[in-house]
Amino acid sequence: MAVFQLAVCQLNVAENKRKNIDRAAEMVRCAADNGARMVILPEMFNCPYQTKLFPEYAEHFAGGETTSMLREVASEKQIYLVGGSIPEKDGDQVYNSSFTFGPQGELLGSYRKMHLFDVDLPGGPKVQESSTLDYGHGLTVFDTEWCRVGIVICFDVRFPELIRLLALQGVQLVVIPAAFNTTSGPAHWEMTMRTRAVDNQVYVAAASPARDPETGYVVYGHSVVVEPWGEVVAEAGEGEETITAEIDIDRVEKVRQQIPLLNLRRHDLYDLQWKK
Repeated sequence: MAVFQLAVCQLNVAENKRKNIDRAAEMVRCAADNGARMVILPEMFNCPYQTKLFPEYAEHFAGGETTSMLREVASEKQIYLVGGSIPEKDGDQVYNSSFTFGPQGELLGSYRKMHLFDVDLPGGPKVQESSTLDYGHGLTVFDTEWCRVGIVICFDVRFPELIRLLALQGVQLVVIPAAFNTTSGPAHWEMTMRTRAVDNQVYVAAASPARDPETGYVVYGHSVVVEPWGEVVAEAGEGEETITAEIDIDRVEKVRQQIPLLNLRRHDLYDLQWKK
Protein backbone atom coordinates (compact mmCIF):
# COMPACT_ATOMS: atom_id res chain seq x y z
CA MET A 1 0.00 0.00 0.00
CA ALA A 2 1.20 3.50 -0.88
CA VAL A 3 0.47 5.11 2.47
CA PHE A 4 2.44 7.78 4.31
CA GLN A 5 1.94 10.45 6.96
CA LEU A 6 1.89 14.09 5.91
CA ALA A 7 2.19 17.06 8.25
CA VAL A 8 1.30 20.71 7.70
CA CYS A 9 2.99 23.25 9.98
CA GLN A 10 0.88 26.35 10.54
CA LEU A 11 3.36 28.67 12.21
CA ASN A 12 3.32 32.23 13.44
CA VAL A 13 5.30 34.55 11.16
CA ALA A 14 7.07 37.42 12.91
CA GLU A 15 9.08 40.38 11.63
CA ASN A 16 12.33 38.68 12.66
CA LYS A 17 13.45 36.54 9.73
CA ARG A 18 15.90 34.45 11.75
CA LYS A 19 13.23 33.73 14.34
CA ASN A 20 10.84 32.57 11.61
CA ILE A 21 13.44 30.24 10.11
CA ASP A 22 14.36 28.74 13.47
CA ARG A 23 10.72 28.24 14.45
CA ALA A 24 9.95 26.58 11.13
CA ALA A 25 12.89 24.21 11.60
CA GLU A 26 11.70 23.37 15.12
CA MET A 27 8.17 22.57 13.96
CA VAL A 28 9.39 20.47 11.03
CA ARG A 29 11.71 18.45 13.27
CA CYS A 30 8.89 17.84 15.73
CA ALA A 31 6.56 16.68 12.93
CA ALA A 32 9.20 14.31 11.61
CA ASP A 33 9.87 12.92 15.07
CA ASN A 34 6.14 12.18 15.31
CA GLY A 35 6.17 10.12 12.13
CA ALA A 36 5.63 12.54 9.25
CA ARG A 37 7.42 11.55 6.05
CA MET A 38 6.42 14.71 4.19
CA VAL A 39 6.16 18.11 5.87
CA ILE A 40 4.73 21.30 4.38
CA LEU A 41 5.33 24.91 5.41
CA PRO A 42 3.12 27.93 4.60
CA GLU A 43 3.36 30.69 2.03
CA MET A 44 5.94 33.37 2.95
CA PHE A 45 6.85 31.54 6.14
CA ASN A 46 10.05 33.54 6.69
CA CYS A 47 8.56 36.96 5.91
CA PRO A 48 5.47 38.92 6.99
CA TYR A 49 2.95 38.95 4.16
CA GLN A 50 3.45 42.57 3.12
CA THR A 51 4.42 43.31 -0.47
CA LYS A 52 6.77 46.13 0.51
CA LEU A 53 8.81 43.72 2.65
CA PHE A 54 9.34 41.03 0.01
CA PRO A 55 12.46 42.65 -1.56
CA GLU A 56 13.95 43.29 1.89
CA TYR A 57 13.52 39.67 3.02
CA ALA A 58 14.41 38.14 -0.37
CA GLU A 59 17.36 35.81 -0.71
CA HIS A 60 19.12 33.96 -3.49
CA PHE A 61 18.55 30.23 -3.66
CA ALA A 62 22.26 29.41 -3.53
CA GLY A 63 23.54 30.02 -0.03
CA GLY A 64 20.32 31.55 1.28
CA GLU A 65 19.76 31.09 4.99
CA THR A 66 16.22 29.79 4.51
CA THR A 67 17.00 27.33 1.72
CA SER A 68 20.05 26.14 3.64
CA MET A 69 17.84 25.34 6.62
CA LEU A 70 15.35 23.48 4.44
CA ARG A 71 18.07 21.35 2.86
CA GLU A 72 19.69 20.62 6.23
CA VAL A 73 16.49 19.60 8.03
CA ALA A 74 15.21 17.47 5.14
CA SER A 75 18.50 15.55 5.13
CA GLU A 76 18.76 15.35 8.92
CA LYS A 77 15.24 13.91 9.30
CA GLN A 78 15.23 12.06 5.94
CA ILE A 79 11.90 13.54 4.91
CA TYR A 80 10.33 15.31 1.96
CA LEU A 81 10.16 18.97 2.93
CA VAL A 82 8.02 21.37 0.91
CA GLY A 83 9.42 24.72 1.97
CA GLY A 84 6.20 26.70 1.74
CA SER A 85 7.28 29.80 -0.10
CA ILE A 86 9.78 32.62 0.42
CA PRO A 87 10.76 35.79 -1.41
CA GLU A 88 13.47 34.62 -3.83
CA LYS A 89 15.92 37.03 -5.43
CA ASP A 90 17.22 36.29 -8.90
CA GLY A 91 19.13 39.14 -10.43
CA ASP A 92 16.96 42.23 -10.21
CA GLN A 93 13.75 40.18 -9.90
CA VAL A 94 11.98 38.90 -6.80
CA TYR A 95 9.67 35.87 -6.95
CA ASN A 96 7.29 34.13 -4.56
CA SER A 97 9.06 30.77 -4.70
CA SER A 98 8.68 27.31 -3.22
CA PHE A 99 11.60 24.89 -2.85
CA THR A 100 11.18 21.18 -2.10
CA PHE A 101 13.99 19.01 -0.76
CA GLY A 102 14.20 15.22 -0.54
CA PRO A 103 15.44 12.85 2.17
CA GLN A 104 19.06 13.23 1.07
CA GLY A 105 18.85 17.00 1.05
CA GLU A 106 18.52 17.07 -2.73
CA LEU A 107 16.48 19.75 -4.47
CA LEU A 108 13.47 18.02 -6.01
CA GLY A 109 11.65 21.03 -7.37
CA SER A 110 11.35 24.80 -7.37
CA TYR A 111 8.22 26.72 -8.26
CA ARG A 112 7.59 30.42 -8.77
CA LYS A 113 4.05 31.66 -8.18
CA MET A 114 2.40 31.99 -11.56
CA HIS A 115 -0.70 34.08 -10.76
CA LEU A 116 0.08 37.15 -8.67
CA PHE A 117 -2.49 38.41 -6.18
CA ASP A 118 -3.52 41.85 -7.47
CA VAL A 119 -6.94 42.51 -5.90
CA ASP A 120 -9.03 45.16 -4.18
CA LEU A 121 -11.55 43.31 -2.03
CA PRO A 122 -14.71 45.17 -0.98
CA GLY A 123 -14.44 45.58 2.77
CA GLY A 124 -11.10 43.78 2.72
CA PRO A 125 -7.47 44.40 1.85
CA LYS A 126 -6.04 45.88 -1.32
CA VAL A 127 -3.00 43.89 -2.42
CA GLN A 128 -0.78 44.23 -5.46
CA GLU A 129 1.87 41.51 -5.43
CA SER A 130 3.07 42.58 -8.87
CA SER A 131 4.32 45.84 -7.33
CA THR A 132 7.33 43.94 -5.93
CA LEU A 133 7.14 40.42 -7.41
CA ASP A 134 7.58 38.94 -10.87
CA TYR A 135 5.56 36.14 -12.46
CA GLY A 136 6.64 32.49 -12.58
CA HIS A 137 6.26 30.54 -15.82
CA GLY A 138 6.71 26.81 -15.18
CA LEU A 139 4.92 23.79 -13.74
CA THR A 140 6.59 21.93 -10.88
CA VAL A 141 6.08 18.20 -10.37
CA PHE A 142 8.23 15.73 -8.44
CA ASP A 143 8.06 12.04 -7.61
CA THR A 144 8.28 10.25 -4.27
CA GLU A 145 8.19 6.53 -3.57
CA TRP A 146 4.45 6.84 -2.93
CA CYS A 147 3.11 9.30 -5.47
CA ARG A 148 3.63 12.22 -7.81
CA VAL A 149 3.31 15.67 -6.23
CA GLY A 150 2.53 19.05 -7.78
CA ILE A 151 3.10 22.48 -6.23
CA VAL A 152 1.15 25.72 -6.66
CA ILE A 153 1.02 28.80 -4.43
CA CYS A 154 -2.10 30.46 -2.99
CA PHE A 155 -3.86 32.52 -5.71
CA ASP A 156 -2.85 29.87 -8.28
CA VAL A 157 -5.52 27.56 -6.85
CA ARG A 158 -8.28 29.83 -8.14
CA PHE A 159 -7.32 28.92 -11.71
CA PRO A 160 -8.73 25.42 -12.28
CA GLU A 161 -6.85 24.95 -15.54
CA LEU A 162 -3.56 24.91 -13.67
CA ILE A 163 -4.62 22.20 -11.23
CA ARG A 164 -6.06 20.13 -14.09
CA LEU A 165 -2.73 20.43 -15.94
CA LEU A 166 -1.03 18.96 -12.87
CA ALA A 167 -3.54 16.10 -12.77
CA LEU A 168 -2.87 15.41 -16.44
CA GLN A 169 0.83 15.19 -15.53
CA GLY A 170 -0.05 12.30 -13.21
CA VAL A 171 -0.10 14.27 -9.97
CA GLN A 172 -1.96 12.58 -7.10
CA LEU A 173 -1.21 15.12 -4.36
CA VAL A 174 -1.36 18.89 -4.85
CA VAL A 175 0.45 20.96 -2.23
CA ILE A 176 -0.61 24.59 -1.82
CA PRO A 177 1.27 26.96 0.49
CA ALA A 178 -1.24 29.79 0.83
CA ALA A 179 -2.21 32.87 2.83
CA PHE A 180 -5.89 33.57 2.24
CA ASN A 181 -7.10 36.55 4.27
CA THR A 182 -10.04 36.91 6.64
CA THR A 183 -12.26 38.27 3.86
CA SER A 184 -11.71 35.57 1.22
CA GLY A 185 -10.88 32.75 3.64
CA PRO A 186 -14.25 32.25 5.34
CA ALA A 187 -16.01 32.44 1.97
CA HIS A 188 -13.72 30.43 -0.29
CA TRP A 189 -10.85 28.62 1.48
CA GLU A 190 -12.36 25.24 2.27
CA MET A 191 -14.74 25.34 -0.71
CA THR A 192 -11.90 25.93 -3.16
CA MET A 193 -9.61 23.24 -1.73
CA ARG A 194 -12.42 20.68 -1.70
CA THR A 195 -13.49 21.59 -5.24
CA ARG A 196 -9.97 21.19 -6.65
CA ALA A 197 -9.68 17.83 -4.91
CA VAL A 198 -13.02 16.60 -6.28
CA ASP A 199 -12.59 17.96 -9.81
CA ASN A 200 -9.18 16.34 -10.22
CA GLN A 201 -9.57 13.38 -7.84
CA VAL A 202 -6.40 14.21 -5.94
CA TYR A 203 -5.33 14.88 -2.38
CA VAL A 204 -4.98 18.60 -1.63
CA ALA A 205 -2.84 19.86 1.24
CA ALA A 206 -3.03 23.62 1.85
CA ALA A 207 -0.66 25.25 4.35
CA SER A 208 -1.45 28.67 5.84
CA PRO A 209 0.47 30.76 8.34
CA ALA A 210 -1.16 31.17 11.74
CA ARG A 211 -3.43 34.17 12.22
CA ASP A 212 -2.09 37.31 13.86
CA PRO A 213 -4.79 40.00 14.16
CA GLU A 214 -2.14 42.66 14.86
CA THR A 215 -0.58 42.48 11.39
CA GLY A 216 -1.49 44.60 8.39
CA TYR A 217 -2.57 41.56 6.37
CA VAL A 218 -4.48 39.13 8.57
CA VAL A 219 -4.41 35.55 7.26
CA TYR A 220 -7.27 33.11 7.69
CA GLY A 221 -5.34 30.09 8.97
CA HIS A 222 -7.25 26.80 8.89
CA SER A 223 -4.61 24.77 7.04
CA VAL A 224 -6.39 21.78 5.57
CA VAL A 225 -5.92 18.37 3.96
CA VAL A 226 -8.66 17.08 1.64
CA GLU A 227 -8.92 13.59 0.16
CA PRO A 228 -10.01 12.82 -3.45
CA TRP A 229 -13.71 12.39 -2.62
CA GLY A 230 -13.75 15.88 -1.13
CA GLU A 231 -13.72 14.96 2.54
CA VAL A 232 -11.66 17.12 4.90
CA VAL A 233 -9.36 14.72 6.74
CA ALA A 234 -7.41 17.27 8.80
CA GLU A 235 -7.93 20.95 9.56
CA ALA A 236 -6.17 23.49 11.77
CA GLY A 237 -7.72 26.33 13.70
CA GLU A 238 -6.49 29.92 13.62
CA GLY A 239 -3.35 29.66 15.76
CA GLU A 240 -0.01 27.96 15.52
CA GLU A 241 -0.24 24.17 15.29
CA THR A 242 0.74 21.16 13.23
CA ILE A 243 -1.89 18.95 11.63
CA THR A 244 -1.27 15.45 10.26
CA ALA A 245 -3.07 13.22 7.82
CA GLU A 246 -2.59 9.75 6.41
CA ILE A 247 -2.23 9.90 2.64
CA ASP A 248 -3.41 6.69 0.97
CA ILE A 249 -2.64 6.85 -2.75
CA ASP A 250 -4.78 3.77 -3.38
CA ARG A 251 -7.70 6.03 -2.47
CA VAL A 252 -6.89 8.21 -5.50
CA GLU A 253 -7.04 5.26 -7.85
CA LYS A 254 -10.23 3.93 -6.27
CA VAL A 255 -12.05 7.25 -6.69
CA ARG A 256 -10.83 7.57 -10.27
CA GLN A 257 -12.16 4.09 -11.05
CA GLN A 258 -15.55 4.88 -9.52
CA ILE A 259 -15.96 8.14 -11.47
CA PRO A 260 -13.42 8.16 -14.34
CA LEU A 261 -13.44 11.91 -14.94
CA LEU A 262 -10.07 12.18 -16.62
CA ASN A 263 -10.85 9.34 -19.02
CA LEU A 264 -14.29 10.67 -19.98
CA ARG A 265 -13.18 14.08 -21.18
CA ARG A 266 -14.34 14.94 -24.74
CA HIS A 267 -11.07 15.35 -26.60
CA ASP A 268 -13.04 15.69 -29.84
CA LEU A 269 -14.63 18.88 -28.51
CA TYR A 270 -12.03 20.49 -26.24
CA ASP A 271 -8.55 20.07 -24.88
CA LEU A 272 -6.11 21.65 -22.44
CA GLN A 273 -2.44 22.07 -23.22
CA TRP A 274 0.56 23.47 -21.40
CA LYS A 275 2.41 26.07 -23.50
CA LYS A 276 6.07 25.54 -22.65
